[in-house]
Amino acid sequence: MSESLTVEELSALMKRSAGVTVDPAVLAARPDAPFADYGLDSLGLLGIVAELEKRHGHPLPIEVDQCKTPAAFLGLVNDNLMTGA
Repeated sequence: MSESLTVEELSALMKRSAGVTVDPAVLAARPDAPFADYGLDSLGLLGIVAELEKRHGHPLPIEVDQCKTPAAFLGLVNDNLMTGA
C-alpha cells in the first residue's frame, strides 16, 4: 500500500472488509456521496478502520469511525498517515 490511501485501495478494502463491491471510478466520481449510498454501514466502516490500523500498527483517530463519505474518510486517514500519528 502507498503512503496515502487511494480510492482504488478504499474500494478494495470495502470489498474485503465489508463485502461491498464498488467500482473505484464510481467512488472517484461521487466522493461526497454518503457511504450508505454504496451499501456500506457503520460496522463495515469499522472493519475497514480495523484493517488499516492493523496494517499501519497504530490507531486512527476516533473521528474516522464517524466519516459519512469517501472524501471525508480518505482525507482524515491520509492526514493521519502523513503525520504518522
